Amino acid sequence: MIKAENLIRKFGASVAVNDISFEVKEGENLILLGTSGCGKTTTLRMINRLIDPDSGTVFLDGVDVRTRQPEELRRGIGYVLQNHGLFPHYTVAENIAIVPRLLKWKGADIRKRVDELFQKLNLDPALTEKYPAALSGGQQQRVGLARSLMVNPPVLLMDEPFGALDNLTRISIRKEFKALDELVKKTVIMVTHDVQEAFEMGDRICLMDKGEIRQIGTPEELLFHPASDFVADFFKEQRLQLELKSVLVAEILPGYSGKNVTVWERMEALLEVDNPHLPEDSINIESLMSAFSAYKKQ
Repeated sequence: MIKAENLIRKFGASVAVNDISFEVKEGENLILLGTSGCGKTTTLRMINRLIDPDSGTVFLDGVDVRTRQPEELRRGIGYVLQNHGLFPHYTVAENIAIVPRLLKWKGADIRKRVDELFQKLNLDPALTEKYPAALSGGQQQRVGLARSLMVNPPVLLMDEPFGALDNLTRISIRKEFKALDELVKKTVIMVTHDVQEAFEMGDRICLMDKGEIRQIGTPEELLFHPASDFVADFFKEQRLQLELKSVLVAEILPGYSGKNVTVWERMEALLEVDNPHLPEDSINIESLMSAFSAYKKQ
């Protein structure tokens, strides 16, 4: 779906991205993780030609993106920014309709799509006539996502999409995004410096440092099979919580029926009082942690 080959990008004498290559499969969620200045956002911006590499190539469905006009390319790629990127003097409805109007959509089709996305994103339809300043941070971020999804692009680029939100709002919206069926079949590349966020949202994680890729792999691969001391040290402070979030219950308890349920999620459910969604089985905190400890020793 997306392939980057030997990308290099300099800003003056500074090398922002230094000869990196990676591939993202269709329907995969790849996280670009690292500290500020490591080249994450520069890499993301080269994919939709907001900037061009000094050398190297980005392919989308096997086609060099430089053979396409930037405007045409970006209409097929959703882009979500940290500060939502809404135009302050446009209403919510006008912000969301920008790309569909460029594509000559009919007004009725635009309204139908807005209604559909507002329902999925838990947004009040009355917000469409308000201006961005009248919305909460969480509402603004949801509207920004709705705008990026309006024409149902196959690719979604997200640059620190939750970074401007408070912790509680960020955690809540991350859970909503993970459950959103609009994102299930999309190819997503997301930039973040938040390690917990990367492990919750990513199928694979690309850990970057000083413009280079230090390791790319699943959360489990980075935790249990680090490619270097740098990778191991990067996750050291949050290691236990990350392990609980990356290991599935079915991996440590053969025969467990819950699909894609992590040890962390199961623990959260067990700690909730009278949780109506808790399956009736013999698992408790003690048995779960005992199985997890045995798994780690293998």
